[in-house]
Amino acid sequence: MTKLLFKEERTLVIVKPDGVKRGLVGEIVKRIEQRGLKIVAMQMFQASKKDLSKHYSASDANLRAMGEKTLATYQKYNLDPVHEMGTDDAVKIGRMVHGWIVDFMASGPVIKMVVQGLHAVEMVRKITGGTLPSMAEMGTLRGDYSVDSPLLANAQKRGVRNIVHASGNNAEAEQEIKLWFTPKEIHSYTRAEEDIMF
Repeated sequence: MTKLLFKEERTLVIVKPDGVKRGLVGEIVKRIEQRGLKIVAMQMFQASKKDLSKHYSASDANLRAMGEKTLATYQKYNLDPVHEMGTDDAVKIGRMVHGWIVDFMASGPVIKMVVQGLHAVEMVRKITGGTLPSMAEMGTLRGDYSVDSPLLANAQKRGVRNIVHASGNNAEAEQEIKLWFTPKEIHSYTRAEEDIMF
């Protein structure tokens, strides 16, 4: 890839309802911009469950993956998933977790943004930290500002409160950006220090 193509990499970031309600939007934007990435689109809005169901795929493969993560967590802590969730079927568990995530994301306003820059997907993932706050490194957004756990979230039948969503890879980023933004809403500009940084 050429230098220009790297510069054009884009990713989607969503500050989740817990991040908005806790007043962390500025900190999240600050960390993204300090890294040398630029925000080329941003909007506060209330997500509908219909759109969130497109964002968080309800395909059997995705539900199975969500369920298997949950089962792995229960195994790690020597807990019985049948006792805790009523089943040990990965797809059924994934369907429950999916519903809780959609409900959580629709529970309040969120900030959606498109972030652009060199290795934007990987850089934003480093800034946000691991999906599970209890396992996220200190110095990351989730490591510094969230202590939630999947066990507590499941017990309370809700999504994990982990402040922010960031696309997992380039294909996911492209799909998510198309879902949440029109091309006219995404802007182009040069940051003052780009000639020095790149």
